[in-house]
Amino acid sequence: MIFTLHIWRQKDAKSQGYFEQHQIEASESTSFLEMLDALNEHLISQDKEAIAFDFDCREGICGSCNLVINGTPHGKQHATTTCQQYMRDYVDEKELWIEPWRATAFPVIKDLIVDRTAFDKIMQAGGYIEIRTGSASEANTIPIEKQVADAAFDSATCIGCGACVAACPNASATLFVAAKVTHLSILPQGQIDKERTKKLLEAMEEQGFGSCSNYRECERVCPKEISVSTITTMNKLLYQQT
Repeated sequence: MIFTLHIWRQKDAKSQGYFEQHQIEASESTSFLEMLDALNEHLISQDKEAIAFDFDCREGICGSCNLVINGTPHGKQHATTTCQQYMRDYVDEKELWIEPWRATAFPVIKDLIVDRTAFDKIMQAGGYIEIRTGSASEANTIPIEKQVADAAFDSATCIGCGACVAACPNASATLFVAAKVTHLSILPQGQIDKERTKKLLEAMEEQGFGSCSNYRECERVCPKEISVSTITTMNKLLYQQT
């Protein structure tokens, strides 16, 4: 299969970006990032600068493969990160537009790589448990009901990729914050911090993210299927704490 690629190129956050066109042949079994690897090998062989894009685990865990493909964060496949997309998924789309996340809080570092330090700063504001945990305790030391443990685990699956921000018309990080708040605040160990929700939301605003308007695009593109019900949980906690 031969694909026409329109790839965003940008030297840094202050430079003017543009789309650069390439053509490449790829088999159906080639992953999306492997296709970009092959393109870079071709560019390097021609003494041209390789396209900068982010990746780490390539197993849908790290969340660093932050690409927008034909207008959709991570790509067309539901509940799937970019690294888990394959070229067979685009057999009917031979022309692909590839660009980075679009958000003021995620400035472009180079080409397809954005700086997601803003997420780290949100977590530093209160995304942790403020008690000495010591060594690992016995599993049944603190009894936790199964539905509570399940709800915490569902929220803990958030990989902090930022797709929710990229899809939101307001560039809001509310789903990310809500996942972290729900994960920590519904467990007994995390209920000690009564100000977590307020601290994380204030940090989100300080980092330049927008507010939530209930478009629910965040839920649609989340590769880990984090539910917007976590936002309801977060708002409930916020009202209880104020």
